[in-house]
Amino acid sequence: MTDTRGTHPSEPAHPTGNDLHLDLPATGGRRAALMTALREAIRSGRLAPGTRLPPYRALAADLGLARNTAAEAYAELVAEGWLTARQGSGTAVADRAEPVPPTRARRPAPRPGPRHDLRQGQPDGASFPRTAWLAAARRALSVAPNEAFGPGDPQGRRELRTALADYLARARGVRTDPDRIVICSGFAHALRLLFDGARPVLPPAEYGPLAVEAYGLGFHRGLLAAAGVTAVPLPIDERGAVVDGLARHRDVRTVLLTPAHQFPTGGPLHPGRRAAVVDWARGRGGLLLEDDYDGEFRYDRQPVGAVQGLDPERVVYLGSASKSLSPALRLGWMVLPDHLVDRVLAAKGEREGWASALDQLTLAEFIDSGGYDRHVRRMRRHYRDRRDHLVGALAASAPHVGVSGIAAGLHAVLRLEPGTERSVLKAAAYRGLAVDGLADFRHPAIAPEEMPAADGLVVGYATPPDHAYAAAVAALCDVLPPSA
Repeated sequence: MTDTRGTHPSEPAHPTGNDLHLDLPATGGRRAALMTALREAIRSGRLAPGTRLPPYRALAADLGLARNTAAEAYAELVAEGWLTARQGSGTAVADRAEPVPPTRARRPAPRPGPRHDLRQGQPDGASFPRTAWLAAARRALSVAPNEAFGPGDPQGRRELRTALADYLARARGVRTDPDRIVICSGFAHALRLLFDGARPVLPPAEYGPLAVEAYGLGFHRGLLAAAGVTAVPLPIDERGAVVDGLARHRDVRTVLLTPAHQFPTGGPLHPGRRAAVVDWARGRGGLLLEDDYDGEFRYDRQPVGAVQGLDPERVVYLGSASKSLSPALRLGWMVLPDHLVDRVLAAKGEREGWASALDQLTLAEFIDSGGYDRHVRRMRRHYRDRRDHLVGALAASAPHVGVSGIAAGLHAVLRLEPGTERSVLKAAAYRGLAVDGLADFRHPAIAPEEMPAADGLVVGYATPPDHAYAAAVAALCDVLPPSA
């Protein structure tokens, strides 16, 4: 079984191969037990054809077996056809004639995407700054301290919190310092930390129902409902959320708003209402949750600063890289009043289980080097051109269809004649055009007398790649109803 050098003929001179996990029963012959475990691993598909096995000496040491026991088990499985062995190449799983049957039903293949995609909610993936991001990652990793590769700090890397404190103060008017910032994996994760889990930061029993805008993402409403939070909808008009209605809800102590650019209707919160909602929070001993989801992207003027700057102790500022860079990064941030920092960290737990420390270091370097600012400025021009193209195409093909809201963000709302939204969506689907209807974003509890329903389309002009954008807009214009 061995050659003159004391090695098995199938073993290379230098140990190579993969680690292998096997569970052997505590009783019975060791060789038979090893052969049974290897056969079962191959039969079940856990060891696929062609998989390199570890040298028998290494396997014997890992399993606490005699070398000869492992060598004999390998040799017998080679003879049976389960394994193959070549001098200098080691031992591998043999090709088998019959495929291993699946042990459970496979997931169906994903359905093909739409021909034209104008759904809201994501930036232009082709515009992600791959080269600049890779350069930032290399610089960040080259100087990262060794402890950065250990268990993560639940508050987030200090490098990123420092970079964000400087950037948010400069670009968004946020008043904070690194110790008031907690890194999370996006807006939904922030909501879960605040309202869900075993130790929610803002439990309904203490903070009462949550006031929200009458239009918003159904996903967020579902998340809140699952956490046992009652959402009280506030009407919206051309000045944003009607915040004076908060005074009528005596049990409400928190309100969630999108002040820079109401989602999805598109208007900013009026300056008088910005001040009023802060005064309400002070008087009620409550909180404003400010979702600044695309605050950097305003095209008709400089972006309006964050409401948080009016009172950092009454506003929780929530931001992320999802719209500015990519939702694939799973990086967001919470700028907190001082008294909530420890509560949020307790909700997160002792170790960071969500946001990659390496991505945090890269984003910190990307911001500090100026790459983030350059990217935002470039995308601001890019999305402004996209919006201008959409508005121009509508003016030429469907001048009776208005575009509501300010020139900002990654989407626009097209106002339709009453009763036409569903028929337009049906026609769009028939043409292979994916677009969102405004009705899907309306809170089901908002009464018609408080805020009449409106027909419309929420058009995500950031979604298609450049080469497909003009065709998508043309398809949209083709399905719009004619003037009444």
